[in-house]
Amino acid sequence: MKKIKLALNYNNMMSAKLGNGGITAAHINGMKPRIKAAHNNLKQKREDGLLGFFYLPYDVKMREEVRKTAEIINSKFENFVVLGIGGSALGTVALARALKHPFYNMLPADKRKGPKLFVMDNVDPETCAGLFDIIDLKKTVINIITKSGDTAETISWMKILWGKLENKLGKDKLKDHIVITTDKEKGFLRKLVNRHGFISFAVPDNVGGRFSVFSPVGLLPLASIGVNIDELLKGAAYMDTLTSNDNVWKNPAYMAAVLHYLSDIKFKRNITVMMPYSNALNYISDWFAQLWAESLGKKLSLDGKTVNAGLTPVKALGATDQHSQSQLYMEGPFDKVVTFIRVEKFRQDIAMPSNFNDEESAAYLSGQKMSKLLNTEEKATEMAMTKNKRANMTITLPEISEFTLGQLIYLLEVETAFMGELYNINAFDQPGVELGKTATYAMMGRKGFKDKLEHIAVGKDRKKFII
Repeated sequence: MKKIKLALNYNNMMSAKLGNGGITAAHINGMKPRIKAAHNNLKQKREDGLLGFFYLPYDVKMREEVRKTAEIINSKFENFVVLGIGGSALGTVALARALKHPFYNMLPADKRKGPKLFVMDNVDPETCAGLFDIIDLKKTVINIITKSGDTAETISWMKILWGKLENKLGKDKLKDHIVITTDKEKGFLRKLVNRHGFISFAVPDNVGGRFSVFSPVGLLPLASIGVNIDELLKGAAYMDTLTSNDNVWKNPAYMAAVLHYLSDIKFKRNITVMMPYSNALNYISDWFAQLWAESLGKKLSLDGKTVNAGLTPVKALGATDQHSQSQLYMEGPFDKVVTFIRVEKFRQDIAMPSNFNDEESAAYLSGQKMSKLLNTEEKATEMAMTKNKRANMTITLPEISEFTLGQLIYLLEVETAFMGELYNINAFDQPGVELGKTATYAMMGRKGFKDKLEHIAVGKDRKKFII
């Protein structure tokens, strides 16, 4: 069977389309030594077991353990609540929105064929209170996800739900309603697993949160609502065969990374806009924003130099944001690369009826399909941006399916990892995030953090600068 393969079209990044503002084959070929070094570095880190996301598509044992638990959850519960933030939530949301019905939670149970999914990823008090207006805790399973085991936002949600479950069902029933995904050996949550005997899954040591969607972090909730995780991981494995090629001209992840890198260092395009033309793919941009920002936004290079590297990710949705953002992209600063995501074949389509034919503003749409209109708008926006010498490229999915989404997610992960090598930074840590966490712990009164606040605060606020 012929593989259903996504495609990267980067014609609109090149000088033939953009003139002096475009990239040339000579630019790309001139980077061959750097590309080779980056490829070898990634390959070595993979072989040394440092980058675990490379191995996730092939972990059969993990997949089977997830599947067995998901089958139990699917058959027993009406609601699946994920408690997690950042990498513990964004990938799940992105793939659930992409692969399930657009109004999945509102479908009746016989059509939904799985529990409703709620991902609670922020400590907003109104959202927290509102959740309990719509779920029955007796029919709910809670998946607590934090690799460190002490993420404040996740632990706060856990404390509240734990208390409510305990009051409503009793301590002896907690084990039936809680699944924990955390570090395999250490941390507060692992202590709870060992103490209470909860079903649990491990986040691999060598997989960071933003690269963890193909681990139990994402696979358990996705499998529980009926996503075919076998096909998802097959798509990722297939993309792995393509992105393992050391020839940049045949490797879509490497080429996309090189184009972004050259756009930044040669043309000062340091903003990356992701613009899918599909509501189903809207939340892929949210997941990508964390992947891109947290991986590439770094103060120091690997040799300790201050570089303040990073490309700012911006989310847009076609055709919606043609009416809110595209004016800036067409005529504003030349500091952006727009990546369109296009879908060739939608899972459902609808034709516009032949009415209002006495008005040309409506008549020309009669008999036309909505998919044609949406894809025509994508192509028209692409053409207009190129006419205005605005750098853009397009990722085309033949269809929206587990297999193609597995490809897309894996492609973007490898692209990001390769970008880190090109910039000579560590794409797998996040020291800038930790400072804010430390300040939060200190101000919330966590033991052992009070003294650290003095090193973070920068003087006192002055009243004359407060209106």
